[in-house]
Amino acid sequence: MTSEPRDASLEATQLLDPGDGSARVLEPSPPAISSGPYWADDPVDRTAATGTGSDVELVLPVGLVDPSRDPSTMVDWDTWLAGSAHRANHAEWLAGRWLGGPRRLPATPPLATLVETRVALHRLAAYVIAPVRHEANGKFGLRWTLDGFGTPFFGDNRQVRVSGVNLIDQRGDEVRTTAIGSLSDAARFLDCDIDTETAAEHDSPDAGDVDEQLAVDATAAAFLGHWFGMAFAALEAVRADAASIDPSRPQLWPGHFDPAIEVGTDDTRASYGASPGDQSSDQPYLYVSLWWPDRLDVDTDDPFWNASAFTGRILPLDDFPTGTDPAVVAADFWRETRDRADS
Repeated sequence: MTSEPRDASLEATQLLDPGDGSARVLEPSPPAISSGPYWADDPVDRTAATGTGSDVELVLPVGLVDPSRDPSTMVDWDTWLAGSAHRANHAEWLAGRWLGGPRRLPATPPLATLVETRVALHRLAAYVIAPVRHEANGKFGLRWTLDGFGTPFFGDNRQVRVSGVNLIDQRGDEVRTTAIGSLSDAARFLDCDIDTETAAEHDSPDAGDVDEQLAVDATAAAFLGHWFGMAFAALEAVRADAASIDPSRPQLWPGHFDPAIEVGTDDTRASYGASPGDQSSDQPYLYVSLWWPDRLDVDTDDPFWNASAFTGRILPLDDFPTGTDPAVVAADFWRETRDRADS
């Protein structure tokens, strides 16, 4: 199967009228970055501006705060959306990309189906997709991509990604697509080896039978794609918050299969992430895991620090408030926990 190549930044820019400014999106976009430390584009780069003129109005993901720029030159996607009647037609388009509009998670699939699909995609991410990128530039971090996850662009503008139940290999203007089969099928399609060492972590599932069909349910895969999109939207908002000390870039770590960042000083440093479920919980949850709780004199009897598998805090999906943008819920949860750890 073939499909059209994607350039997420260009797609968003094409929504804009002349004079609207330059688009900022959450997904990886070409061209490939061939320099460290991340060897990947920064989707909310606060120094670069594409466009003409000196007063470029940046269209940023909702919730971003950028103290380094004049607020009069910035507008978030929701503000842009409300700027004219015809822009309202793009609300669902933006929501599907977790940029603005009526963002929401789909209904949670049956947990047994979600777990089976999550484990299958985790195996694919850790043992096939991430190693393809690592072979090219020594990096194996992944990102959210529309309807799934994938690599940043690397090498000669190549990106490997999952979209629903399909595996996609985009190289420049050429795109090949195949239905997800076995790990062996994926490796043959991508012309790579199955690598069980490079990206694996202690909580990664076993590679298992590399010739068995990966059990990927379409509804569960779609839910996971939205979960990852929600997480990246919220993590980018927290990363751009001036109160976040020395934040790392959001990455979907293939070994753990969750999007996360690190924030804090040597004493307050913690991992902030959105697990789609793991060995400790079938249900997706937000978390903050403190690196050095002893340095913070954390009272583990305080119900605020409610995580049981580590010292920190969690918010299970079932406890998300209804009727609220889940990306806002996540960003608020992480900010509240960060502020408590810093106090």
